[in-house]
Amino acid sequence: MQKIRPISLKDLAKELGVSISTVSRALKNSPEVGKEITDKVKALARKRNYRPNPFAMSLLKNSPRIIGIIVPDIVTHYYSSIISGINDIARKNGYSTIITSSYEQYEQEKQCLEDLINIRVEGIIACLSQETTDYSHFDVLLEQNVPLVFFDRICLKEKFSSVITDNVESAQRATNHFFETGSKRVAFIGGANHLEIVKQRKHGYLQALRENKIPIEKELVFCKKISYETGYEGTRILLALTNPPDAILGMTDSLTFGAMKAIREWGLRIPEDIALIGYTDEMHSNYVDPPLTAMTHQTYKMGGTACKLLLRQIKGSNKVQQIIIPCILSIRQSSVKNISG
Repeated sequence: MQKIRPISLKDLAKELGVSISTVSRALKNSPEVGKEITDKVKALARKRNYRPNPFAMSLLKNSPRIIGIIVPDIVTHYYSSIISGINDIARKNGYSTIITSSYEQYEQEKQCLEDLINIRVEGIIACLSQETTDYSHFDVLLEQNVPLVFFDRICLKEKFSSVITDNVESAQRATNHFFETGSKRVAFIGGANHLEIVKQRKHGYLQALRENKIPIEKELVFCKKISYETGYEGTRILLALTNPPDAILGMTDSLTFGAMKAIREWGLRIPEDIALIGYTDEMHSNYVDPPLTAMTHQTYKMGGTACKLLLRQIKGSNKVQQIIIPCILSIRQSSVKNISG
């Protein structure tokens, strides 16, 4: 069966003998188009079951209603939940979104930014790739007056608004939870040290050690890359120590799930031998065995908040803001040792 092509503005314009721009204006009740033509355009649009293409219409009117999104990864539930929050607020305000992925690569991130600028998005919401250490490509947005809001992994805080979690406080709470539930020797697995989010979560972990008057041991901190493989590798290195940890704080879900695999392969039990806490979202935490205690991100809220910030800037606000969306400590089976046993 031959697929029926959707009716376009061009089709309507050709049938009525008018220009595409006239049809577009008529559908928007522009005063530039007379009532008779407007009525004819709308009647034909109804008859032909015309549905507007938001991307095509934005290009026509030289005033795009499109927001660009750059994420490091589009397949994880973490980023898809944030994107959902962005999309819902965008749609409620008459915007469409275009989603791009850097695949954790600096060069790809620059290309995403250039592509979004070239299609004339009104603003961009972005999360840095792990490779990014040079932020000069974002300065171009200031020069071209394109609003930008960062989320989660951020940079240039003095120039651009951002939405983050309470990284220091949440890592501190997670580490203290270990001590309160029977763990005595806590390790930390993080990503590359140049990332602000890694610095902050590691700082929170170290603050908890200081609070509890526990000596800081460099060998209990493994920071390399945010990935499942690194979580696995780092945990195997930690478990091979002469005096291994009895608890691990993983600063992302992928690192934590890699740690889980290594712990099982080592023949150890969670949490009896090694307690575990990760940073993740609600869905992932409940699907693993044992269910993972986690600093749960309010991902949907983060996305919606980032979009609201961007819309304010699109409307003319120059205020640079950093909004913190607290993580929620969701206590499950992976962190609480049987102290009495």
